[in-house]
Amino acid sequence: MGNGTSLVCHDLSDVGRRRASNQDSRAVLPPADPQQYQARGWLFLVADGMGAHAAGELASSIAARQVPLVYEKTAERSPPLALRRALEQVNGEIHQRGENAAEFRGMGTTCSVLVLLPRGALVAHVGDSRVYRVRRTTIDQLTRDHSLVWDLEASGGLSREQAGAAPRNIITRSMGPHPRVDVDLEGPFGVEAGDVFVLCSDGLSGQVADEEIGLLAAGLEPRAAAATLLGLALIRGGPDNVTVIVARAGAEEVSPRHRRADDWPLTDDDPSPRQPTRPAWWPLAASAVGLFVSLLVSPWSDLTTRLPEPWRPVCWAISALALVVAFGALAVAILGFLPADVGGRFVLQPGGRLGRAPYRSYDSSPRPALLEGIVGSIESASDGLAEPQRLRTLDHLARARQHGAGQAVGEALAEIAAAVAIYVRSLEAARGGDTTGGTTGIGTPPMPRGPA
Repeated sequence: MGNGTSLVCHDLSDVGRRRASNQDSRAVLPPADPQQYQARGWLFLVADGMGAHAAGELASSIAARQVPLVYEKTAERSPPLALRRALEQVNGEIHQRGENAAEFRGMGTTCSVLVLLPRGALVAHVGDSRVYRVRRTTIDQLTRDHSLVWDLEASGGLSREQAGAAPRNIITRSMGPHPRVDVDLEGPFGVEAGDVFVLCSDGLSGQVADEEIGLLAAGLEPRAAAATLLGLALIRGGPDNVTVIVARAGAEEVSPRHRRADDWPLTDDDPSPRQPTRPAWWPLAASAVGLFVSLLVSPWSDLTTRLPEPWRPVCWAISALALVVAFGALAVAILGFLPADVGGRFVLQPGGRLGRAPYRSYDSSPRPALLEGIVGSIESASDGLAEPQRLRTLDHLARARQHGAGQAVGEALAEIAAAVAIYVRSLEAARGGDTTGGTTGIGTPPMPRGPA
């Protein structure tokens, strides 16, 4: 049984190139010990605030501070229930703060939370900040954007290209503007060694393509991946605040394929403990036996046609009865694999899954065109650098192209990361050194990184 100690992660936030303040917030809550990992796992959170002046910054910081604390208090009850209740409770707190002060009225924030547990990865989500899973050369989006663009596409009236012409910054669901909020829950998704999870605000996903996120997150270590992803968003204009968390699972976070586990309550009803119910396999066996008997003595079987006439009606009756038993047992088996509702108390049984994710999947294999798209962006941006930095950047990019042509993907990505780092350092110098950080970005107050 894993203890959650092999996970490696890194988080960064930046104000961007066109904003005066950073309204993004994030939180990383690691388990203090293996017992805590079993109970509530790792928690990662990204929140993107909305509202005039300091309102959005306040809303996102409340979410980043309070959601991990509320979740931790009730996680032993049930991680999905604790996550939902945490977002709902903090939504009420943000809404109340907005109602109590005119300058904060209507403030809100997105909130995307990833929890890595022994049973798998669980996601809670409101808004258009995203959670991705990168597995080898595939990147899966585990959250659905609550935005006008996605709603237009989901309605079926518009293609993805047509919906993309709609304003991209119109969010249809967020925490804070209303007393209640509808929280999406996804998972749990089984975790394999080497799986990389990326959480980000739309300041990153709006500038860096999903395939590029998958390529850089899979091919670089989390610290380098986070820095390169954030830097690439800045290279491409950085019109919004940018926040990213990259977490790579190791052997201790792998989800066992066969593990007995308790049901996860999904409601607060009936808090008394009960014996876990599990999908029963005997109805499937009964259904198979019933179907076999029905076919064996059906009116069209060789056995029935060879029997004397008085016995044929008896065989037909047995065949019909066996068929009814087969379908009845099959229905019982199907119900056993669905979330149970016992006395008004919904539970998620082992093997069950909430939500419909992944919503989108892309091939992030290191294709020449994908690498060249990244290299070309850096090359174009290098024209604005001082001559020594520009020449060093072009040197790294030339080697990246050379390695890419030779299928040395790791070396090519390392050269790209080095080129991006030169650009970011130049940007930091122009700002006076007040820019990104591992735990604190511009305008972003330090977030708790452990139990309060």
